Amino acid sequence: MSDFPSSQSALADTEPAADAASDRRPPRRQLRSLRAAVAGNVLEWFDWTLYSIFSTYIAAHFFDKSDPSSALLATLAVFAIGFLARPLGGLLFGRLADARGRRAVLVVTISIMSVSSLVIALVPGYDRIGIWSSVLLLAARLAQGLAHGGESGVSYTYVAEIAPPKHRGLWSSSVFFAVTLGVMLATGLGALCTAVFGKDGTQSYGWRGAFVCGALLGLLVLWLRRTAEETSQFTASETAAGAPDAVKPRLPKGRAVTTGLLVVLLACGHNCAYYVWAVFASSFAISRRNMDPQSAFTASLLAQAVALGMLVLWGAISDRVGRRPMIITMGIVAIVLYYPLSLLISDAPWTLFVAQAVGMSVWAMGAATYPAFISELFPTHTRAAGVASATSVSVALFGGTAPYLMTWFDESGMAWGFWLWVGVLSALAIVGGLIVRETKGIDLASVTSPFRDRGGRARTADRQEVAR
Repeated sequence: MSDFPSSQSALADTEPAADAASDRRPPRRQLRSLRAAVAGNVLEWFDWTLYSIFSTYIAAHFFDKSDPSSALLATLAVFAIGFLARPLGGLLFGRLADARGRRAVLVVTISIMSVSSLVIALVPGYDRIGIWSSVLLLAARLAQGLAHGGESGVSYTYVAEIAPPKHRGLWSSSVFFAVTLGVMLATGLGALCTAVFGKDGTQSYGWRGAFVCGALLGLLVLWLRRTAEETSQFTASETAAGAPDAVKPRLPKGRAVTTGLLVVLLACGHNCAYYVWAVFASSFAISRRNMDPQSAFTASLLAQAVALGMLVLWGAISDRVGRRPMIITMGIVAIVLYYPLSLLISDAPWTLFVAQAVGMSVWAMGAATYPAFISELFPTHTRAAGVASATSVSVALFGGTAPYLMTWFDESGMAWGFWLWVGVLSALAIVGGLIVRETKGIDLASVTSPFRDRGGRARTADRQEVAR
């Protein structure tokens, strides 16, 4: 018999005050911690997105330029391979966060991201060191993948745990608000580079300066994160586990696996949609629709600004109507709209703006509350590892492969095939929304089964398991 249920009582005496404490905590300290988390997310996604924003220039620099299409596909393959490291990074840093605390891990991951960006900026091109240029690019991207897997999952957990329970959806929207802001900064830098240096200057040296900027901004984030505090949930959990008669909690393997699979279902639709609409849309418009680069970056930037407002709106609404209606609605609307939106994109910048703004607004329905939603499915002592691992697996399978698949299907004259795939993933998100229980406003110290019975509550068998 698992010792998880028996240890639940030990945690229950100490942890229930954690969520209430987050409401009583002086707002200045709470907001300072949120600021540190948001700043790290902005930089993380700024660094991560620079690769896709400058993918056409990277293709010409790190791979054989004699076949531009092959070089671009190779660049996108490296983009996808970087995601293979994300599940490992999520598991490694997630477990470390559950053992040593959330804040310390967030300092380590952002340091790795910054150093990796500097490496990409400094590696010589294919014309100077040949295949080693491609190898070093791959190594740097894998390191970023490790850090990215840990940073994303642990930051989701961190923000959910410091948030006031009644406004956890709104606070959690700050994660993808920061993500989108980081992408906007990278996109804006792309537009600035092409405006100042021109296409030739950007391809020659401008893109390197962008990666150097990312590395330098990491120093600011490190300073901010030093002032952040540990979450009350983790502190209470460690206090309970350290009691003389306490048994170290352990989540049953069966429940860990089923909860992880549920997270993949909930995440796969908006993971794929994010990398299509937020990350790769401008590069696709440039390389496949011959749109002017500066115009494409500008249109993309404006569309992402629309998404920022939608993230906050959907996050606030989820605190009223719940998490399940948001994910189900996102899946339905995505199936109906995504393919027609893709057909809209031409070489005219306004088409990219409209398609991307609407596509990202649909994506935001699921993304705004995602950090809160999945954090509400795992108990405190395994939350960071569970959230980071399951999220990284979903992103690696369905997010990192999206740009490559989209390009391949389009070049093969079967663009509809990719959007059929996106529709299947959106349908899986609907399935996840139908079987998960509602979690809005719950006490993070009293998490039971993630599944609902016919009445919409946690399943009876799982409630009895936790009660034993």
